[in-house]
Amino acid sequence: MPSHPEIILLSVFPAAPGGGNPCPVGPDARGLTGEDMRRIAAHHGHESAFVLPPEDAGSADRRFRFFVPEHEMEMCGHATLGTAWLLRQRGEIAGSTLRIETLSGPVRAIFEGDGVEVTQPAGSVKPVEDLVSILSALGITAADLADAPVLNAATSRIKTLVPLRDLDRLHMLAPEMEGVRAACDTIGSTGLYPYVIADAGLAHARQFPRSSGYPEDAATGIAATALYAGLRSLGAAPPELMVRQGEAMGRPSEIRVRRDPDGAGLRLSGRVEFL
Repeated sequence: MPSHPEIILLSVFPAAPGGGNPCPVGPDARGLTGEDMRRIAAHHGHESAFVLPPEDAGSADRRFRFFVPEHEMEMCGHATLGTAWLLRQRGEIAGSTLRIETLSGPVRAIFEGDGVEVTQPAGSVKPVEDLVSILSALGITAADLADAPVLNAATSRIKTLVPLRDLDRLHMLAPEMEGVRAACDTIGSTGLYPYVIADAGLAHARQFPRSSGYPEDAATGIAATALYAGLRSLGAAPPELMVRQGEAMGRPSEIRVRRDPDGAGLRLSGRVEFL
């Protein structure tokens, strides 16, 4: 590993001072191995993104790799958004669109002024029938669930959408990491995403990952897009959804998801700032 690889720290989706999900970014990861990248993520304790030349320059402008302290990920929404924003801030992206290779497939970052949106597929949704492990992991009962199905939904990675009735109950959740891992293994998920619908355009949510090396995320872009996909499958998705996350952690975050006006997919957006 180069002795001092450049790592820039961002906060993605902040809704207030101290909010958002911290994101270390290596804007030039040439010379780094996958294990180097994982060690950097472990050192910082957060999802980290690394920028490389594309494998196919005809179809992409950059390749992004994503690591958490324990392993590589196929896709990370907030890290994609933050990294694209950073490259634009550095003057490395001149056009209005950045084509990005990821392990989960191609995505685009679309720039307008100082803002950026990241595309995601429309997503897939499947009901979860066996709720025992989920309820046990979250420390809740069936009476805490709202009148909506529990779903495994994914635009890039499978997240389990768990509708709750009460916002206070959502904020009181304190699951053990091993219980979350066991539940996710049982249902084939990468994280539990309990949520409460506040009104037609606003949801509150928390993300408990299966095996990232930390117990909770302050903001999870691909879980928010999975939530939108799940709501759309139920006929309940608004034109734009704001997801508030990180509130119980003291890191208030806001994630926006909307239908892609250019196709059937979705667009993910939110604030980005330097830490």
